[in-house]
Amino acid sequence: MCTSLTTCEWKKVFYEKMEVAKPADSWELIIDPNLKPSELTPGWKQYVEQHASGRFHCSWCWHTWQSAHVVILFHMHLDRARRMGSVRMRVFKQLCYECGTAREDESSMLEENIEGLVDNLITSLREQCYDEDGGQYRIHVASRPDSGPHRTEFCEACQEGIVHWKPSEKLLEEEVTAHTFSEASKPRAQAGSGYNFLSLRWCLFWASLCLLVVYLQFSFRSPAFL
Repeated sequence: MCTSLTTCEWKKVFYEKMEVAKPADSWELIIDPNLKPSELTPGWKQYVEQHASGRFHCSWCWHTWQSAHVVILFHMHLDRARRMGSVRMRVFKQLCYECGTAREDESSMLEENIEGLVDNLITSLREQCYDEDGGQYRIHVASRPDSGPHRTEFCEACQEGIVHWKPSEKLLEEEVTAHTFSEASKPRAQAGSGYNFLSLRWCLFWASLCLLVVYLQFSFRSPAFL
């Protein structure tokens, strides 16, 4: 039974995608708020999603905030003999910094974000549980503006020693670099095309002038032969 709309959406998307990715195996997704990073039962694998975007809601003061620093921990295990797999999942919470309550609040995520995050989870499953090439991981940038710099003292993941970074800053640097390079190359291209255009005009001008001189010379000399 789902405890929230977000939990229901996670399970719905996960089961649908696993049915397509591994139809011969049966997988289950379990929400475990007590899951600990790097504390693995023998045979289990770990994947940490560090780039999730979510919205938090404080049930005490009704404050809401957007964060691009949501961390999700997954522990995975596949029983190859029984063709059954299990994923245990924990979404780390954040404290409300408006009212200072010690109660950590759960995040909600947009459906399109959950779709991409499940794709990342399945990529990790393929690599670690099936020894396959899972493909490319997707980096998720917040779909809404972030509320400001990350405050580690209010982050449950940071307090448990998980170091994570904001992908939007990295992508922004790459975009700026690419844009700067593109803009820097434009004047050269434009100058080069202008130079070629002027050279063509001057060549045509001098060729026309030469033809005109030859024509005039021939015109002036023609009566002398009559």
